Amino acid sequence: MSFLYLGSLLLSIAGLAALDFRHKLAFGKNKRYRCLLILSVAFFLVWDLAGIALGIFFRGNSSHLTGITLSRELPIEEILFLTVLTYSALLLLKAFGRVVRK
Repeated sequence: MSFLYLGSLLLSIAGLAALDFRHKLAFGKNKRYRCLLILSVAFFLVWDLAGIALGIFFRGNSSHLTGITLSRELPIEEILFLTVLTYSALLLLKAFGRVVRK
């Protein structure tokens, strides 16, 4: 059981949050973005669960995962990965919007 991938995802989220609050991009500026982030992660989680149910997605054997699963083929790291994915997209969208306005 390895916690390296889980730790790197948590570190990535912390880094994104530090950038966000430092430059007041999303959460640092408007708390409504939390709802957007939660809805985005929920959408992709439903997408993953549908793919798992259809036999399209599977966990595989990786030594980098903790082995903790939320369902049959859904590792706990997947939720954190989806959070990093959507939070990065949100911050990039807000940052590019700020650059374009200037």
